[in-house]
Amino acid sequence: MYYVYAIYNKKHKKIYIGQTKDLDLRIKLYNTHEFKSCYTNRFDGIWELFYKEEHDSRNKVLIREKQLKSYRGREYLKNLISPVAQR
Repeated sequence: MYYVYAIYNKKHKKIYIGQTKDLDLRIKLYNTHEFKSCYTNRFDGIWELFYKEEHDSRNKVLIREKQLKSYRGREYLKNLISPVAQR
C-alpha cells in the first residue's frame, strides 16, 4: 500500500504534504532530521501526522498528492488542522 499524508509542525505552524510506502519510517525520519535537503529539515520541533490516505498504487497516490498541494487541497487541510493546532 501507498500513503499520501500531511504532517504539521505546531512550533512553526507549517504543513508538509508527501507520499510514501512506509509512513511510520517516514515520520520518524522527519523528526530525527535525517533528510538533509528536505523542506521539513529547516524547522525544529516535532512533525505530527494529522492526515493520511491509503491507496493501492503509487500512481493514485501521486495524483492525490498533487490535488492536496493545490490551493483547494491546502485549504481543505487547513480546515482539518484546527484540532491538531490546539493540542
